[in-house]
Order: sequence, then C-alpha cells, then structure tokens
Amino acid sequence: MGMSVGGSGAAGGRRGRRRAGRGVMSEMNMTPFIDVMLVLLIIFMVAAPMMTVGVPVDLPETRAKAMEGQVKPITVSIDGQGRIFIQDAEFSLDDLVPKLEAIAKNGIDERILVRGDRTTDYGSILKVMGRLNDAGYKKIGLVSLPETASR
Repeated sequence: MGMSVGGSGAAGGRRGRRRAGRGVMSEMNMTPFIDVMLVLLIIFMVAAPMMTVGVPVDLPETRAKAMEGQVKPITVSIDGQGRIFIQDAEFSLDDLVPKLEAIAKNGIDERILVRGDRTTDYGSILKVMGRLNDAGYKKIGLVSLPETASR
C-alpha cells in the first residue's frame, strides 16, 4: 500500500555498509598547519632585520626599564662622528626642528627618542636635546641597551 521511507531499501543498505567500513576519522592533519607556520617563520626572519632603524649606533647600557607605549615615537640618532639622523635620513642641527615639525603628527606632543652612540661627545647629544626642548618638545627620551650581568 505505501512505500517505506526507512533504511530497508537498496540505497540505504549500501550507505550503511560504507560508513561501517571506514570508521570515523578522529585525528587532525597537521601538515598544512606546519607548512604555513614554516612559511611565516621564514617571512618574519627575513623581514625582522629590515624593521630596525638604519643608523648604526653603539648604545650605552643601563638598568632603566623599557618605556610602554602604543604609538611609535620619532627617533633622532647621533652617530660616533656627531652626525644627526631623523629615523635613517641625515640632517644638520639647524634643519632638525623644521624637519621634525613637518613629520610630527601630534605637534609638540610627539614622543621623541634620542639615540646617542656611546663614543659621541655628551655635549653633542645635549645640543640636540636642547634644540628639541627649545622647539617645545617635552616628551624626549634617551635610548639605551639593558645592562648586561658582566658589568
């Protein structure tokens, strides 16, 4: 009189046998995950050296703690010969403030980090900091390396 909707037909029987033979796969295939992680590792290893400031400066060491902050500050570097750099472009002492005013997004509230080579005359570093202070910049910091245990 009526058709049966249950699993007693021919198609239902085949479907049940196919499932019983394979079983449920309960493990993850980690190969694609490992491949992606290795590619990312290689990319970061190549890109990390490029993300540092391009002026080679031999920084002094100190016990001071690192500064916390979300916004990347402007970096002013003074190398061993007394040359002044903003990020990685060289400028004279007279051009320092006009160039900073041009790139400072927050005006005089911009954070400025001064990186002075350990062989640089302290007076040269103070001249740069004095110019920045005279221009109205109040958030000026000195950059150093963490002190090693050998000292």
